[in-house]
Amino acid sequence: MKRHKGMTWLALFFAFALVLAACSSGETGGEEGGGTEESNGQETEGSESTESSGSVEIFSWWTGAGEEAGLLALIDLFQEQHPEIEVVNAAVAGGAGTNAKAVLASRMQADDPPGTFQVHGGSELNDGWVAADKMEPLNDLFEAEGWMDKFPQDLIDLVSKDGNIYSVPVNIHRGNVIFYNTKVFEENGLEPPTTFDEFFAVAEELKKAGVTPLSLGDKEPWTATQILENVALGVLGPDKYNQLWSGELKFDSPEFREAVDIFNKMLTYINEDHAARNWQDAAQLVADGEAGMNIMGDWAKGYFTTDLELTANEDFGWIETPETDGEFMVITDTFGLPKNVENPDAVKQFLSFLGSVEAQDTFNPLKGSIPARIDADPSKYDEYGQETMEDFKDSVLTPSLAHGSAAPEGFLTQANQAVNVFVTQGDVDQLIQSLEDAASAHNMR
Repeated sequence: MKRHKGMTWLALFFAFALVLAACSSGETGGEEGGGTEESNGQETEGSESTESSGSVEIFSWWTGAGEEAGLLALIDLFQEQHPEIEVVNAAVAGGAGTNAKAVLASRMQADDPPGTFQVHGGSELNDGWVAADKMEPLNDLFEAEGWMDKFPQDLIDLVSKDGNIYSVPVNIHRGNVIFYNTKVFEENGLEPPTTFDEFFAVAEELKKAGVTPLSLGDKEPWTATQILENVALGVLGPDKYNQLWSGELKFDSPEFREAVDIFNKMLTYINEDHAARNWQDAAQLVADGEAGMNIMGDWAKGYFTTDLELTANEDFGWIETPETDGEFMVITDTFGLPKNVENPDAVKQFLSFLGSVEAQDTFNPLKGSIPARIDADPSKYDEYGQETMEDFKDSVLTPSLAHGSAAPEGFLTQANQAVNVFVTQGDVDQLIQSLEDAASAHNMR
């Protein structure tokens, strides 16, 4: 990026009912099947040679402005291509995805799965529904559609377990981004920070100018967890960051303690009313020039441009979080094939469609995300999207803790709680011990 810029069902139910998912609805501003597939102007045969019929129920929490528009556009396009298949939009609103996940857990427990459902790639998929033996592998679909070189291998690994692929990635959001007010930076002669030392130097200058250096809205605690995970990525690098989740690196290691110390220092520069704000409210502070910087996933870009009607590189800029150049904290929404669905062939028709260039280039510009495929059409995306698409191809992909990809749901719930306490109390030892205890409790050690 450029400088301008298994478990028991009872446990499973409660884990999915409690989790907070951020890249989701309720968040305004952005944030596939058979037939034929268009790719770079050429038609290729899909995996299904015969048409299915019946209905497909699509379960998601995409009810916010951009994401709902994208979902409806997907459904309309699919129905044009497959009029014999009825699509039932079973989106559940509210709770930033929590409500939908509670309903989904109840249905899966009762052996009443939807045709397909939205799930974050990584642990949320693999340690949840795959480990519970509730998903069908999709290796044959990926092979038949020729997708093995259309998605990055790191991303395919994120939706795979024990050699099998279990879902189709539809979109990509990047989690390691600082958005900043360009006018505030220009007026104070500042450059966006690339290192932690530069970050704190910029923060000091903003503070002297009477501007809140870093905005935070942790009314829902995942936002603070997201800052911590990005600091950890910058301090540890991708390999050691991933070792936190595999158990090879403990939270009480000197390296992670360094990350917590930096995170703690960052929190001395946030707005006092952070606990009363959500992520949009925190982004609004940057838009209004009351704050200089905001660390957020790039759904914030959609909020700036769509909801607030700001212009990229005029009103706001962006850059990777400090010391994560060439690294990509990936958040991906995916859809798979649950076991015992009523119309599996029709569901596979829809999954095939979701994985196509045409579908991904229909959905993602409206959602504010970028496509999961690396051969999509850049001309359909704005400057930020084009730049992020290039970074996505060339960067090391790492899974987000805050958005359910890096660690089990139960661990994430406890981590969010521990981080929430830390933001107000600042006890480094307590946070580290809480995370290590949670890791042990959830078999990560």
